[in-house]
Amino acid sequence: MNNNSAIGHSWEEVRSELFTPEEIAESDLRVAIIGELLKARKEKGISQKKLEELSGVKQPVIARIESLKSDPQINTVVKLLAPLGKTLAVVSIDETKR
Repeated sequence: MNNNSAIGHSWEEVRSELFTPEEIAESDLRVAIIGELLKARKEKGISQKKLEELSGVKQPVIARIESLKSDPQINTVVKLLAPLGKTLAVVSIDETKR
């Protein structure tokens, strides 16, 4: 995004000034995981209420996670992903750059 003197700095510039690279990477990973969870739920045509029934995670918790208002614990993410036919994988950072 280019600078616009009427608006100021781009979000990327402001973000890099406010946060460390580690904080940015953590935030990006969190958004990516939750984005994939939401995408998988919608692709399967499953409502939050149905996902509650399948996963045991309460619907209000799912809503807070999907709206990025809550940081879920890893076991909660796994509970939500399993009925969607998904799992988490730990891969080398080098593999993600390919």
